[in-house]
Amino acid sequence: MARRQKKKRPPFGLPKRIVLLATPEGWRHSILTVDGGMVCGRLSNELLDPEVALDAAATLLKECARDFHDNLVEVTWDPRQEPWTWTGEVIPVSGDEAVSADSGG
Repeated sequence: MARRQKKKRPPFGLPKRIVLLATPEGWRHSILTVDGGMVCGRLSNELLDPEVALDAAATLLKECARDFHDNLVEVTWDPRQEPWTWTGEVIPVSGDEAVSADSGG
């Protein structure tokens, strides 16, 4: 008799929001998940430019959602309220929307 393989649960929930902030040690992030969890970490110390850091954080979220949850997401950054601090919303997208966003139209 063949054994059923139990699907392994992802190590954290689907990302919902992100906070990115600059510190003297580099860019730190906190990712809030739909199940109420939080994942914290940092970006590479080589990313000094804020625009590059925002792109890197968005890419990190997209890859995590795809690799761990088989979901496609986009990140929409909120208008900045404080210097060196950004918050963003993670929005699930369908496959068709992701293709048109990547192709520029």
